[in-house]
Amino acid sequence: MYRQVRTTPRKRPRQERSRATVDTILEACARVLIKHGFDGLTTNAVAEAAGVSIGSLYQYFPNKEALVAALVERHIEERKAATFAELARVALLPLQDAARGVIELTIRAHQLEPELHRVMIEQVPRVGRMARLRELDQIGHQIVAGLLAARRDEIDVQDVDLAAWVLVSAIEAIVHRAVLFDPKRLADPRLVDEACLLVTRYLGVPCSAA
Repeated sequence: MYRQVRTTPRKRPRQERSRATVDTILEACARVLIKHGFDGLTTNAVAEAAGVSIGSLYQYFPNKEALVAALVERHIEERKAATFAELARVALLPLQDAARGVIELTIRAHQLEPELHRVMIEQVPRVGRMARLRELDQIGHQIVAGLLAARRDEIDVQDVDLAAWVLVSAIEAIVHRAVLFDPKRLADPRLVDEACLLVTRYLGVPCSAA
């Protein structure tokens, strides 16, 4: 069991200058987290890497758990924005092209700084952000279910909600396994091809070429 600590910011930045300070602190936190891991992360190290005083850091974040929680929150919001943008782009594409687009988005989201993603995945329970992660998962599920429902006459599955759950689970498992154990896979274009083949064969539609 993880000890319960405060993971909410002390205050929210309201002015552009304070928002810039918080962004600088979080970028520094990411660098320290990648280099030293959660156990080696300290607020003093983050403040030093950010070029701010420890007092400035403590104005916003009471401890390192709050710093990591803020990183997780930022990651989730970025994923949500990218997911909605991709949905708008692929909504009217042929199903095989839409599937490739969503798979590519998922891999790209984890391909940048996979070590940071690995640490964040490991620390989500510690910093109390499972509910937010479930929210992101639910959004992904709803989007895929909507894409399948709109093309029900093109696919060989009966229950689109269950099919969406299976597909989202499969792709997330592939990507997260790569992040945790074999990050170089994320840069291999064949991973997209194979994941697309998995999805389209399950749905009973041809897979488009890259």
